Amino acid sequence: MSQNLKGAREQSAYVLDLIGKKTLSPPEQKRVIEESVQYWNENVNPAFLEYRKSVSTDYTAVEWSDGGSVFRDVQGKEFLDMLGGFGIYVTGHRHPKVLKAVQDQLEKQAIHSQELIDPLRTYLARLVAMITPGDLQYSFFTNSGTESIEACLKMAILTTGRHHFVGTIGAFHGKSLGSLGGTSKAVFREPFLPLKRWTHVPFGDADALRMVVASGDFSGDRVAAVVIEPIQGEGGINVAPPGYLAAAREICDKYGAVLVFDEVQSGMGRSGKMFCCEHDGVVPDLMALGKGFGGGVMPIGACVGTRRTWERYMDNPFLHTTTFGGNPVCCAAAIATIHVLLDEDLPKQAGEKGEYLLPRMNALANRYPKVMKGARGRGLMLGMEFTDHDLGYAVAKALFGRGILISGTYINAQVLRVEPPLVISYPEIDRFLGALEASIQDVYKEHGL
Repeated sequence: MSQNLKGAREQSAYVLDLIGKKTLSPPEQKRVIEESVQYWNENVNPAFLEYRKSVSTDYTAVEWSDGGSVFRDVQGKEFLDMLGGFGIYVTGHRHPKVLKAVQDQLEKQAIHSQELIDPLRTYLARLVAMITPGDLQYSFFTNSGTESIEACLKMAILTTGRHHFVGTIGAFHGKSLGSLGGTSKAVFREPFLPLKRWTHVPFGDADALRMVVASGDFSGDRVAAVVIEPIQGEGGINVAPPGYLAAAREICDKYGAVLVFDEVQSGMGRSGKMFCCEHDGVVPDLMALGKGFGGGVMPIGACVGTRRTWERYMDNPFLHTTTFGGNPVCCAAAIATIHVLLDEDLPKQAGEKGEYLLPRMNALANRYPKVMKGARGRGLMLGMEFTDHDLGYAVAKALFGRGILISGTYINAQVLRVEPPLVISYPEIDRFLGALEASIQDVYKEHGL
């Protein structure tokens, strides 16, 4: 495609006009759908377009607006959001208080100067120190979860002087080169090998973890950090078994390694507490935040650490910087998100709604065992396991047809994630449960089970 500046000027004006419209006429709707598909195919990645269209069959949904617990497409069709952007929408879609904070900040300043003290970064860091457990005190703000993990890895290297990391089988920590080392699935890692030195052990196996860390200590290839998700998301919504996080804490203390908890998906109230590690009463040395940290309005993450993990960084704060991390607009969103979580007691709501959902999903599994094995998770970070990928995919497709947005883990639908906004209402939960049973019944009939 050759350079066309005049055409780009006209195209950008057309799109700005679209952005200014709350609703579209039927011809405009048709044009937006067609152009979205065309430009995705020609200018984004056609393979990913195929993946996203895979559950839509003959109906192409192009999202246009949202609010509360729902998305709406350009034609006005409403989808109940049971996916929650893989954990983004902790305060719901466009919560008024989060939106107002962002709009108010935009009225006076969007991006900081890079030189003066930007106050919202300091206020947010203070709030994070107040809501995190134990002696977590300092924050480095990022633009995403994978950047938060990158920062944690660098802090661990600075703290220990070591370069060997231990992760778990089934882990997902992001796809930038450092965090990709901790991500365990070969399909993501193999094209980019070799990566930073990582050893992966079975999730939940404290003995395997102890053996690897002790072996590294004995051989001199000492471990810098152990990185764990308190609940594995991409791995299939696997909750750390009782005592596992405490054992990891004890092992790290014994061998001088740093303990990192990836709370990018499980944090910010989703598990039923502000941070999932609180269920086990275990405090890490470093914690990675992202996804829901910006309230589903702005992208922001954080690497949060103790004084020990920040000491070398204090010697030279230019060892790790970012241009846009901690910008005023994103900090405003995170500050408002923290306020809403506490003001509306959303972590408690998540716990209670999870306790309502989980037994009902398992009751469906008991009624339809040839399709669904069961459900698991904590709070509103839940997963439904099906007997195989194809049946899980068929259920997801049937749910989509009933206006329910849901998804599996990456490239696999054997486990469908259930991670709705924490503000979801009980009538909406019941709507999902009814649609789920009807979808499972459809699959029974279609597959002759």
